Amino acid sequence: MLPRIAIVGVGQVGGAAAYALILSSLAREILLVDVKSALRDAQARDLSDVAYASNSNTRVRATTIHEAGQCDIVVVTAGSNFWSGETRMQRIYHNINILRDVIDAMRPFRSDAIILIVANPVDLLTSLAVDMSRLPPSQVIGSGTYVDSVRLRGLVADHVSVAASSIDLYVVGVHGEEQVAAWSTATVGGVPLDRALASKSDNQGVEIDRAALAMECRRRSERIVEAKGATPLGIGAIVASICSSVLWDKKDVRPVSHFQAESGCCYSLPAVIRRKGIVRTTEMSLSAEERADLDRSVKALRGTMEKIREGY
Repeated sequence: MLPRIAIVGVGQVGGAAAYALILSSLAREILLVDVKSALRDAQARDLSDVAYASNSNTRVRATTIHEAGQCDIVVVTAGSNFWSGETRMQRIYHNINILRDVIDAMRPFRSDAIILIVANPVDLLTSLAVDMSRLPPSQVIGSGTYVDSVRLRGLVADHVSVAASSIDLYVVGVHGEEQVAAWSTATVGGVPLDRALASKSDNQGVEIDRAALAMECRRRSERIVEAKGATPLGIGAIVASICSSVLWDKKDVRPVSHFQAESGCCYSLPAVIRRKGIVRTTEMSLSAEERADLDRSVKALRGTMEKIREGY
């Protein structure tokens, strides 16, 4: 019997995630939850049409927050929009309160439930969800830098004229301004990136501006949000990918946000994902500069967490 996936928060991102999940036929049911009941019910009807049109065996229906906690996977996209005059910390506090209300209403979760945090700031909220949910840390995952890694591979692929699927390149750390492109571990078809770029058949090689590509990777989301208010489609595809890794016990390695005991918080490193969540973190041989950047990224996150704990 196929499992059930709940999506809490069914605006643009939640709706796109449900759409991608329906097309993949991952779940027997997709349960939609939102404080705006009219929006929730409209999304359920609209997405049901998608299921019928695509001959998917997935049923879509509106439900309560409590029932959502009994699903195999709970995807949390709920968060506040940015308001004019609102500070960054005010918005963070607002989203923390939303997360707390959501998780409190869903407890107790199924013992084998997986929580997937998509709302931002994703690493901070994932870190807090580990404590709030009372589930094993391995069962709380954040979308993290997965979409950034996919995006950067695509940018590099366009420059070197190979398929993005042939490029192994990760963005790690804390999603956003502090994220780190792990260029030192990048490969093209299993060949280190530098060697691959130098061995083009025309013997002229290829040069790429790594700093510019990493900046483009960070800035692209901002430009999309400025134009259309959110980045739903890319994130929706990422949600479906992570859910398939979990439900099909695929042992995929994905750069997702997950708990790091030595730092006491969640951030992105490549991790093996199975039905029980995070199995293990994959060790990366980062350069000294990349390691220092990663450490600064984590330090900034921990500093924000300390401020929040003081505020509460």
